[in-house]
Formats: sequence, C-alpha cells, structure tokens
Amino acid sequence: MINFRLTTLLFAFVVSIGAGYSGSAMAALDDLLPPVQTETERFPPAEDEDAETSGETEEAEEEPEPHLEPVRPEIEAPDEPLVSSLPTPKTADIQQQIQKLRDALDGRQHALSLSEQRLDYAESLLNRLNNEYESFELRLERAGLNLTDDYANLLRQRLERLRDQTIAAGLTKGITAQLSAAREEQLRLEEFEAVIEPDDDARGRLAVKRAQLLRQLHSTVTKHIEVLNEYYNIVIQLQDRLEAYQTLLQQRLFWLPSTERVDLTIFSEVFRGLAWFVSGFKWESLKEAVSVSIDENWPLMSLLTALLLIMAIRRRGLRKALVDTGYHVGNVRRDRWQFTFSALIYSLLLALPGVIALTIGHLALEGGNRFLHALSRGMSNAAFVAFLLRGIFTVAYNKGLGERHFQWKSNTLRVLRKQIPILLAVLIPIIIVMPAMSTTKGAVFSDSLGRLLFAVASIALAFFAQRFMSAVRKDQPNRKVLKLLHGFAVAMPLMLAFISLWGYHYTAVRFEGLMFISLCWLAFVILLHYLGLRSLTVRERRMTLKRVIENREAERKIAETREAAETSGEGVPLSYDIPQRDMDDISQQSETVLKIFSLILAAAGLWALWDNVFPALGIFDEITLWTISTGIEGESPVPINLGDLMVALAIGVGTVLAARNLPGTMEVVFLSRLNLEPGVGYAITTLATYTIVFIGIAAALAGLGFQWSKLQWLVAALGVGLGFGLQEIVANFVSGIILLFERPIRVGDTVTIGGITGTVSRIRIRATTLVDWDRKEQIIPNKTFVTQDLTNWTLSDPITRVIVRVGVAYGSDVDKVQELLHQVAVENERVVEEPAPAVFCVELGDSQIDFEVRVFVRDLLDFMPLSHELHSAITRTLKEAGIEIPFPQRDIHIRTEPLRKDSGQPE
Repeated sequence: MINFRLTTLLFAFVVSIGAGYSGSAMAALDDLLPPVQTETERFPPAEDEDAETSGETEEAEEEPEPHLEPVRPEIEAPDEPLVSSLPTPKTADIQQQIQKLRDALDGRQHALSLSEQRLDYAESLLNRLNNEYESFELRLERAGLNLTDDYANLLRQRLERLRDQTIAAGLTKGITAQLSAAREEQLRLEEFEAVIEPDDDARGRLAVKRAQLLRQLHSTVTKHIEVLNEYYNIVIQLQDRLEAYQTLLQQRLFWLPSTERVDLTIFSEVFRGLAWFVSGFKWESLKEAVSVSIDENWPLMSLLTALLLIMAIRRRGLRKALVDTGYHVGNVRRDRWQFTFSALIYSLLLALPGVIALTIGHLALEGGNRFLHALSRGMSNAAFVAFLLRGIFTVAYNKGLGERHFQWKSNTLRVLRKQIPILLAVLIPIIIVMPAMSTTKGAVFSDSLGRLLFAVASIALAFFAQRFMSAVRKDQPNRKVLKLLHGFAVAMPLMLAFISLWGYHYTAVRFEGLMFISLCWLAFVILLHYLGLRSLTVRERRMTLKRVIENREAERKIAETREAAETSGEGVPLSYDIPQRDMDDISQQSETVLKIFSLILAAAGLWALWDNVFPALGIFDEITLWTISTGIEGESPVPINLGDLMVALAIGVGTVLAARNLPGTMEVVFLSRLNLEPGVGYAITTLATYTIVFIGIAAALAGLGFQWSKLQWLVAALGVGLGFGLQEIVANFVSGIILLFERPIRVGDTVTIGGITGTVSRIRIRATTLVDWDRKEQIIPNKTFVTQDLTNWTLSDPITRVIVRVGVAYGSDVDKVQELLHQVAVENERVVEEPAPAVFCVELGDSQIDFEVRVFVRDLLDFMPLSHELHSAITRTLKEAGIEIPFPQRDIHIRTEPLRKDSGQPE
C-alpha cells in the first residue's frame, strides 16, 4: 500500500485537477446554452446556404479563430496619480518657488479638467442607464410573460451589450490612489504656506505672487478632491446599476421562450446539421491544429500522456490498494481515518484516465479553426463531467470506499456501477458537440440539432434516475419520501425536454444545467458528510474502548479502596462522581452537529446557484418591519426587514443547537486527542457552551439592529447588579472554574479544610462534596477551597507517614530495642521501602526510655490498620525478647495531720 505521505501528494495533484475543472462548471453550462441569434442568423439567406453547401466558404472556415479583442470599456481607468513637484520652504530663490508652483497649478488644472470630463460622462451614462432600466422594468412588469421568442432574443442581445459595457478593471483603485495623492499635496501646501517667512519690501511683489499661486493651487486641489470623491461615488452606482440590470434580464430571460415550437421540419434541419458537423472534420485542418497545439503545449501534453500511461500500467495496483484500505475497517484497535482518506484518493485516481484523455484532446484541438476550437471547449467540459461521474463510479467500486468505509447499500452501489458507464457514453459525445452550436455556422442548427441532442441527454438522465431511485427504494422500502423523490427525479428531465421542444429551450437548458451542478454539489456535500461521520465513528469507538479500560481500572481501585476501608473502619464513598459525558450523548451530539453543518453547507451552495433564477427569494428583503436610529446626525435610520428577522431567528436556533450538541463534538474531535484529566475536559466544554450562548445572543441582537454601543451600558449595569446581589454565587461559580482548571483537588482526593477531613466525591460549578470518615456528606462552597488553607493528602503523592511511640524500662539494651523495632517495621507489608522506615530513641522519660518508629504507608486508608499491626507486633516482639514495657511510675507520699484539742479526739 502506498504510504500516507505519497497519498497526500497524490491528493494534492487530484485537487489541482479538480480545481482546474471546477472553475469551468458555469462555463460548461454557458456552452450548452443556445447562442444569441439575430433574425438573419436564425434564418440565413439562401445564398449563404448555397455557398456553405458548395464549399465556397471552406477556406474561411479553415482559418484559425482569431482571439477576440476585449471590448473597450466606456469608462476608462484614470491616469497615474498626479504628484506635483512642489518647492520646499528652504528654497533660496523665490523665483524658482514661483515657477514650481505655476507648473504644479498647470498640471493640477489639467488633471481637474480630465476628471470633470470623466465625471460628466459617468453621470450621463448613469442617468441614461437609470432611465433605460426604469423604463425597461416598467415595460416588463406591464407585459408580464406574454412576450414572443423574437422579443426574448432581443433581450439576450441587450444582455450581451450590457456585459460588454463593463467598468475598467482597477477603476475604483485608481480613483482612490488619485484621491490619496491629492490629499497629500493639499497637506504639503498647507505646511508650505504655514512655515514660509515674511520677506522684505524689495521682494514684496514676488511674495504676493507666490501667495496668489499658493491659494489658487490649494483651491484647485480641493476642488479636484471633491470631483474625485463624486466620481468615485458615481462609478460605484454605475457598477451596481449594471449588475442589477443584468440580473433583471437574466431573471426575465429564464422564463421566456427562446425559439419556436418543434414541427416536422426539424428532421430536415437535423439532417442538414449532421451533414454540417461531419463536413467540419477535414484532415488538413485537423493535422494543422494538432501540429500547432503540439508546438505550443508539448510539455503539458507530454506530461499528461506519460501520466496516462503510468496510470494505465498501475491501474491494477491502485485497485488492489483501494481494496486493502478496507481490511482493518471496524477493528477498533487498528482502524484509522487515514484508511478512508487513502481510499478516497485511490478512487479519484482511478477516475482520472478518461479525464486525462479528454484533456489531451482538448489541448490537441485548441489551436484549430472555429469548429475545432469549439470541439476543444467541448472536450474540456466533457472532462469536467467525466471527472464527476467517474468519481462517483469509482467510489461505488466493489469492496471500495462506499461499500466498506461508508457502509452504503450494496444494491444501490451495484446500480451505480452498471448505469454510470451508460450515462457517460451518452452524455460525453453530446457535451463535446454542443459548443459547436455556438459557432457562426453551427448557430443555425442550435434550434434543431441542439434541441435533439438536449432531448437525448434528458432521456438518458431520466433513465438513470429511474434505475438509481428504484435501487434506493429497494434498499430503504419504509421511507415514503423516496417515492416522491423518485417521481420528481424521473419526471423533471422529461419535462425539461418537452418544454425545450415547446420553445423554451434556453429555460430548459439553464434549468437542467443548474440541476446537474446542484446534484454535483449535493454529492460533494454528502461525500464530506460521510468522511466526517467516518472520522467521528473511528474516534468514538476508540474513546469507548478507552472508557471501558478506564472504568475497569476505576472499579478495581474502588474495590481495593472498599476492602481497605473495611479493615480501617473508616467510611469512604462507594463511588466517585467524575465529571464526564456519556458516550451515547457524545455520539448523538457530534452526529447532530455534523448534520447541521452539512445542511448549512448544502443550503448555502444551492442558494448561491439558484438566487438569480428565482427573484422571489429576495422578497424578504423588501418587507421592512422597523427602523433603528444610528445616533449619527445626518444618517438615515437602518431598516430591519423580514429577512433580517429570519436570519436572527436562524442564528438563535443555531445557537441553541450548538450549545446542546457542540460539547460532545469537541469531546470527540479535539479533547479526546489530548491527555487531559477528567475534569479539565468537562470545564472546557462548559465554558465553550457559555461562550457560544453569549456570541449567539450578541449576533442575533446585532442582526435585529441592536448596536453594541447601546447595549454595553445595559450589560455593564447588569454585571454590577449581579456583582452586588449575587456576589457569593458568582464567586463560587468562578472558584468552581478555577478548581476545574487549576485542579488543587480532584475527585477521590483526601483533603482537610476548616477542620473537616474527607474524600472528594463530587466537584460542581457552585460547590464541592466531601465524604468524611463517618460517611457524612459535607457540601462546601468552592470559594472556601480557593480562599482558605487546604491540605490535600493525596494531591501529588499519596504516601503518608505513621509514627508509633514505644517506651521500654530503664536498664534495657537500647541497641537491641532499636534493632527489634526496625525489624518489625521492615517485615510489615504495608510499610513502603522508599522512604525507608527508621527508629529513634527520642526521650528519657520519668519511668521509661521513649522510642519512635517512623514508617510510611502507601494509602491513607492503611493508616489505622498499619498502626494496629505495628503496636501488636511490637508488643509481641518485646515480650518474647524479655524487654519490659513499664507502667507509669509515681511516688505517692501520705501525710497524716494531728487532731485538734478542742475536737475531743486524741492526737
């Protein structure tokens, strides 16, 4: 199998080819559209037909198609920014200053004159375009759709004229550059006038002349700035009006007939079109075109030919590598998402040979005459379509990406493998031929041969849709919505073929082309969705395995702790509440986020494709609900329309869905790849949820026109109110976040705070729960753990020291006692070897010699059992060695006082 790095390089190559052809998607659609024809072009004179059939124009057809010169824009780009050579105040000769000022004034006046002329022309053009647009819009509204095909063709001619009347590239940038230069000159003039020193009387006249020139130049520069500003605004308005005009024409042309209905004469026209198409292939022209193309494109053609041969030789190896990527799919320990990525690359590579062959044909005919050049464009369009359909075909391979990695239904994949080659066999020749209909000679047969080819392509698409949807419904028999989709997918191409024959050929071609591109876009989004779903599935399975292992380890530790607690007599929690999310919730949340992302991506692409087709989609922007004052004097209020309200509602719904589902997605995509403690991931997802809610609320309010400058005081006041009224709750909330991130305590730690010792069983945002040795739960606010002294017995090292005091009678052998005590400590299993136990003679008491046995225990719960075992073993060992453990000795003195005489008792 090819390694992952080589796979990535191959993927870059495939993406570059896909990017090259993706840009020609709409160009391919334009090539399928019927050409704009005048009445003479649609019905050429008889002598032209005779000349064509007799071969008199053969020589003209053989000439290579000249490169069309770009139409000269009606508004040219401005000259380079004028930079005047102004004098400096330190110039000694005032005559030189005056001469430079005069030259600068002449240059600025000339530039001002040119700008005024361009401004006048732009204003006149804008007024003419506005009047034409408003008049045309009014006429279209009155006429509705009751327009003839001749009128529709005139509209197409007008659309072509508007496309030719483009604004010069870089015009606005050129105006901006001139404005910047003029403003800089204005500032330099002001500085020059401010720093010049007054002259003596002998040079007074020259100083006056200089001052006059300065005022004139300053006034001219200021006026030029005003003209340039106005010119810039007019150009922007002109661009907007041209775009709106073209959009209006495109929207109206979509619903108008483009030709007459089909009658019996179409058969003779089709025969003449076929004869014309066959006669276009001439050996000399073809040989010359190939020769010219090889001379111009031989490096690229050689590279593509070599690549085609290599892929033909390596095809079986690529096929085997594709199958090998699915061997470990489903194996939790060995499965990787990279296998799916590699399978995708292999699938696309297996789809490339036909695409490369068509690309070579496109390059070979690119230098030919008009007819061959059109066929070259057709091959380029066919290569794009072949890349899309062959890509789906290779994804549906047996044991390939769709079957093993995505778990698609086998019946559906089998139908795709069988029907896509048939569809390609029909579509590829038609796509190659259709651009020839846009040539001067081929435009005559666009309504006959072009419509016939379109009808054949539509029938092929309907046949493919019938077989494919039948297989899908067979694999998913319980989904009723598939029945409606089945009928729509089959009926739509047939209906478009019918309306094309009825005269709405432009509408049918445009509609079917947009539908095809839309389906390709949806297929691309579905592919991305399944790639994301596959990645999530792999991560979730590995997380589940990791959780199982962690839970088993946790259960083992709890069992050991429970056993130790039983021997120590202490009460410990039966279980710990470690903050982590359930895997079922994580899986559901991540899949929900992926679905939402896929739907948004698909909807955005479809909206961009169909926005110009349906003007009704923009009706929401025309319904104003309310206005918001900007607070700036002179500016009109901002209108809030129904579209803004819908966007705000969409943002609100998206915020709710994201807040509910994003934590699980973050757990799978990001946090599972990091070696985090259990509470840290929980804290990150909690903070992310709060951040999403805040951003969503702010975005929704901004969409409704509520500006942050007006809301910040309310937010500040609310923050102050919360700070005073709920300061303890806020302090505990912030402290809980600090505890989750800083982690001075963890679930399962034994801590002492405020005289309370217990085990941490739960950490929440507001409070933490301790279970003391009596099994009582102590709810302690988080603020206490942050602000007070805290002892964590098990934070970084659970080993704890135990000290046992022993007293022996005076006269005992001190060295022997030390040896016996040390032996007792070493032989106990609970005592750790490092740090090593130690025995010391610490005090000579009143009645005994005091020793301390210092040992270390692994677990705090072993404290009492170890203390018991050490005391018992020490007592037994000292008794066996004959060493006395003395009782406390006290001297008691009894004194008797004599009786008093008056008591009557003897002394």
